[in-house]
Amino acid sequence: MAMIFKSMSASTSDLSFVRQSCISGNPSLDLKNRAFNFGFCCKGEEKWKVKYGVAKVRATVELGVKKGSNVALEGTLGLDLVSEGELMVKGFRGLRKTKLVCTVGPACSSLEDLEKLAMGGMNVARLNMCHGSREWHRDVIRKIKKMNEEKGFSVSVMIDTEGSQIHVVDHGAPSSVKVEEDSTWLFTTEHFEGSRPFTVQANYKGFSEGIEVGDELVIDGGMACFVVIEKTGNDLHCKCIDAGLFLPGAKFSCWRDGKLVRRNYKFPTLSTKDWADINFGIAEGVDFFALSFVNHADSVKDLKNYLSSKSPKSIKVLAKVESLESLNNLEEIVKASDGIVVARGDLGVEIPLEQIPTVQEHIVRICRQQNKPVIVASQLLESMVEYPTPTRAEVADVSEAVRQYADALMLSGESAIGSFGQKALAVLDMTSSRMESWSREENRQNLLNNHKLGASLPDCITEQICNCAVEMANKLGVDAIFVYTKHGYMASLLSRNRPDPPIFAFTNDESTRMALNLQWGVVPLLVDLSDDAESNISKSVELMKSKELINKGDVVLVVSDVAPTRTTPMALQSIQVKTII
Repeated sequence: MAMIFKSMSASTSDLSFVRQSCISGNPSLDLKNRAFNFGFCCKGEEKWKVKYGVAKVRATVELGVKKGSNVALEGTLGLDLVSEGELMVKGFRGLRKTKLVCTVGPACSSLEDLEKLAMGGMNVARLNMCHGSREWHRDVIRKIKKMNEEKGFSVSVMIDTEGSQIHVVDHGAPSSVKVEEDSTWLFTTEHFEGSRPFTVQANYKGFSEGIEVGDELVIDGGMACFVVIEKTGNDLHCKCIDAGLFLPGAKFSCWRDGKLVRRNYKFPTLSTKDWADINFGIAEGVDFFALSFVNHADSVKDLKNYLSSKSPKSIKVLAKVESLESLNNLEEIVKASDGIVVARGDLGVEIPLEQIPTVQEHIVRICRQQNKPVIVASQLLESMVEYPTPTRAEVADVSEAVRQYADALMLSGESAIGSFGQKALAVLDMTSSRMESWSREENRQNLLNNHKLGASLPDCITEQICNCAVEMANKLGVDAIFVYTKHGYMASLLSRNRPDPPIFAFTNDESTRMALNLQWGVVPLLVDLSDDAESNISKSVELMKSKELINKGDVVLVVSDVAPTRTTPMALQSIQVKTII
């Protein structure tokens, strides 16, 4: 049985009608015995015109039985070790979709500890250039790359630029220090090695400018609090009024009469050290740069232009939103960047604490609408820096970020300097999986309202195909979505719609594979691809069957994008539903 529509003009409503007819209009449709194709063919040389909101599109829809073909298995299935293991044990629906980022520090920098984090689900390793020497960071990066190559992991590397940070103080001890109430501390600009009792070293000589006796110094957004009792030159004598924990390289803010004291130093977003760190990251082949203290989109654009001229590989630029000014310019920063980090620790100093939850949800929503991955960071499981069990409030906070459909969650001090980094990662993994299961049960995808991205007709077609593909995948209850992509764009559009089944993105570009590690629900695989879409599909299915990762009767929805060639002069984008036989 076959049903074919050819050379038809279709508006958006027409395409919606065809889509709905295919899903619900044929009650006898048997997915276990049939294959379904839905495609758009676009002539490469033809100039498209859109008039009165109706796009002239050549659409082809086929329903019919497809017979399997034998394919010679050449090449390997570039699936990372952890995803392969989880797929064999948990199946398609058991795969976690929220990605996990771990900050690497002294507590987890050995090869053994890195492997344990990778096995625990770490998708991206973050290196903070505020701490440690470049030699130390180089050693960690090379351990990760060696681990990926020899052990079969696929952990991406992200570098955080330090930025022009003048609000940083350090007690000199290698780990955290407890601050007792009423104890008196000296905050000084004097440079010394090691630590001194009740003495804190500031990283900027003019750190005390604008600070007066009676002002409060808040450490790391509230980890401890001091009041200034005396000012001598650039030094401050302070008494602790809120006991707490003082971390190495802590950030501080100054408050007067309940309001933040703003001090404008007019430093650039990227310092001289930052540019040296960026060149270091390029030489070491990192996958992401997270740009600190971004207040305007121009800083992101400048770095992206620099990377495109200097780096032989594609390196993504993420902007850290951590100031009131960055919130005021949020949409233009999101559009300019390749992703966003919600740095809630510093952001909580700039805006009232009670606004953080709504601001976080707003940033996550804007990023999803603009098809940019977003990481929720800072203090997710802060108590686990010292304790093996999180607070229930922290678990609820993590669950809320997952409920908001953040692409990734990030551990900072919990993994970098804490004693229970692997347990903290396990908490993120467990909580994310449970909340994702709840979202599927509640069918919360229906609440998503995506912003239209495409400007040209071909871009609109690609976007509409991915929107339709996810809707079909959810309604048909397929086991997985397969997408074949060079630069990852179609995979990101599918991810943006937060589908029920996982997305397996097959690419022949290593940079694309590593970048997709931040995309919600995407499992990237590095494989050899050809211009023949059917050959790519058959080869990848047979490779997965050979590893027993896909079984007879499984149903997958396939989205492919094939460039025009001499033998096939039209670009073809298609949706197919295939049953494994």
